[in-house]
Amino acid sequence: MKQTEQLANRLREVILNGTWIANTNYKAQLENLDLRIANTKYQSLNTISVLAQHIHYYISGITNVFTNNKLDISDKFSFDFPLIESQKAWDSFLNTFWSDTENLANLIETMPEENLKKDFVDKKYGSYLRNIDGMIEHSYYHLGQIVLIKNVLSNR
Repeated sequence: MKQTEQLANRLREVILNGTWIANTNYKAQLENLDLRIANTKYQSLNTISVLAQHIHYYISGITNVFTNNKLDISDKFSFDFPLIESQKAWDSFLNTFWSDTENLANLIETMPEENLKKDFVDKKYGSYLRNIDGMIEHSYYHLGQIVLIKNVLSNR
C-alpha cells in the first residue's frame, strides 16, 4: 500500500470509521450527540461543538491547500466559531465535517507519492507529510478531549 493511501486511511480512521488507535472516532462520538450536550461548557474546557469545529477548520484549510495551493487559515482563529444554535444546524455541520473529511482523504490518497516530501505552501510549514501527519495526531488529541468531556457530562 502506498504511503498516501495509508495516510488517507488514517484520516478516515480518526474521523469517520476507525477504532484501532482510540477504540472510537469522531463520527461514533458525535453523530447522535444532542446539541445541548455538544454546547455544554465544563469548567474552562472548550465545548465538544467547538472542538469538532476546530478540527474541521484544519481539514478545510488543508483541503484548500490541495485544491488552490493557498493556506488561508491561522491558528489564532482556529477556535473562533459562532454558537451552533439548533439541532438541525449541528447535524448539518456534522454532515459537512464527514463529507469534507472524505474529500480530503481522497485528495491525499490520489496525490503523487513524491509530493509528500514537497513543501506545504512554504518551506517554513514543512512538508505535506508533516502537515498531514500533524493533522491526524492533532485530531486524536482533541478526540480524547471529546471522549473525556462526554464522560464527565454524562455522569453529572
